[in-house]
Amino acid sequence: MSTTPLIELQHLVKRYGDKTAVGDVTLEVHAGEIFGFLGPNGAGKTTTIRVIVGLLQPTSGTVRVGGYDVQAQPLQAKAICGYVPDQPNLYAKLTARELLRFVGDLYGVKRTQVAHRIEELLRLFDLTAAGDDPIDSYSHGMKQKTALAAALMHDPRVLVLDEPTVGLDPKSARLFKDILRQMADRGAAVFLSTHILEIAEHMCDRIGIIDRGRLIAVGTMEELRALGKGERSLEDIFLSLTGGAEYAEIAEVLR
Repeated sequence: MSTTPLIELQHLVKRYGDKTAVGDVTLEVHAGEIFGFLGPNGAGKTTTIRVIVGLLQPTSGTVRVGGYDVQAQPLQAKAICGYVPDQPNLYAKLTARELLRFVGDLYGVKRTQVAHRIEELLRLFDLTAAGDDPIDSYSHGMKQKTALAAALMHDPRVLVLDEPTVGLDPKSARLFKDILRQMADRGAAVFLSTHILEIAEHMCDRIGIIDRGRLIAVGTMEELRALGKGERSLEDIFLSLTGGAEYAEIAEVLR
């Protein structure tokens, strides 16, 4: 893992009126790193992600992607970033091939490379046979794979994903994890939000936990265990840090 930060958040704040969705978050994600971003529902994960990819403006603070200020240099920052939202909104009447061609043109992929890249991604995600079918005929899992293929079309240096494994079967989820590891090994930075703690524990190099808009812990699993009052699993650490442990104890009593 490189020490070069490809995602930098400095004192990020996002407010909606009197409500603070994200409060004074500072962190870095480096080249070659898979960073897991965890938190309870409503903790500020998706808001943080939308600021990183330029869909929301911060109330204060700065966000840089690949060294580019997302607010001052949005085109440069977005050009090196791939993004898969929690609910991908694809062009339903396009086919997967048409969508990938459109994305390739949008990001300025060389015409000589577009066709090869499309077929490579369709084959990778087992979508070749359905590549000429309209996307609105796809299952949820197929749409999720199409969204990830679109995010990878321009071979981004930064990949930001919000709950990307929802709806994927075990084979596709394993493929997804292998792809992310390969991207990180090639020097990309991967920023991953997930509620599936087992995924975060086994595939992320570092993990950040956000609660009520505040970043309450960042580190490797060993570093988080040092904060987690002796807890060993990420689930137990997460519950002890976010105040959910008492609910787990209640559930045990009610069994």
